[in-house]
Amino acid sequence: MQRRTFLGTTAASLLATAAAADAQTAPWPGKPITFLVPFAAGGPSDALARVLARGLTAELGQQVVIENKGGMGGLVGVTALAKAPADGYTIGMNATGPTAIAPFMLATMPVEDKDLALLTPIALVQMVIGVSPRLPVNTVAELIAYAKANPGKVNYGSSGPGGISHLAAELFRSAAGIDIVHVPYRGAAPAVQDLLAGQVQMAVLDVGVLLPHIKAGNVRPLAVPSRTRSGLLPDVPTTAEAGLPTVLSDNWYGLAAPAGVPAPVLDRIHAATVKALGQKDIADPMIAQGALIRPMTPAEFADFIRQERAKWGPVVKASGAKME
Repeated sequence: MQRRTFLGTTAASLLATAAAADAQTAPWPGKPITFLVPFAAGGPSDALARVLARGLTAELGQQVVIENKGGMGGLVGVTALAKAPADGYTIGMNATGPTAIAPFMLATMPVEDKDLALLTPIALVQMVIGVSPRLPVNTVAELIAYAKANPGKVNYGSSGPGGISHLAAELFRSAAGIDIVHVPYRGAAPAVQDLLAGQVQMAVLDVGVLLPHIKAGNVRPLAVPSRTRSGLLPDVPTTAEAGLPTVLSDNWYGLAAPAGVPAPVLDRIHAATVKALGQKDIADPMIAQGALIRPMTPAEFADFIRQERAKWGPVVKASGAKME
């Protein structure tokens, strides 16, 4: 009996070892893929990720499942991505805040560049400088003149300290040479509500976030801090057209994987992503949110992030923003 038990246990062990070896050598992908989104469900980033996940599911032939893991402005999710197994079955989103801004706000980053394999930007999301109609301004020049005549009297809302909406407004404040006051909120939604109520007079937020309120006449758009006008707001000038060419604050979301994922798998994910982003049924919902589709090679993406850090580092330092 003991011998039969031993033989049975040994056989089971050998079968498990063989199964594990087969799993390692089986063609990828052989099971569903987890897509970590480092922000809460229901927001703009989540919407973009779900559209892309649909495209990747079609291209890769396996279900790509969204898992939201928010916290610390995206750092919790990006850190979880870096610590995930490097087997190609976990991919995730990186973004402006946790990638290009947070390194200047924390003494020690929980995730380093070497921990991630960059793939490509998913989308650049254009923002808009919006003001309350109660503010007697119709252009950027008039806003600057009003703020200079009323220092400290214009409040701007953001989705939180150190986030892109905070730093985008700080970039504008610095370039314009004006004194405006930051009022941080826990997310874009409460900031928008207070903008509509007149509790704050200004905000710099994603075009898609403010668009319904602009169309309803409850927010007045002054400029798009981007190199091109927004297709959703074609009559609104860029900041360059408004006299502030250095005020460029496109929000962006990218795709990455844990470092160590085999190169052929990374190449396949990259190719599937680029192909999906070129499909009309994937691109159009993103464009409807104010996104610009700009896929890149991993090397181009790394260079883009270096440029973003060179831009945002001085803005963070000047603002004094810190992340606890």
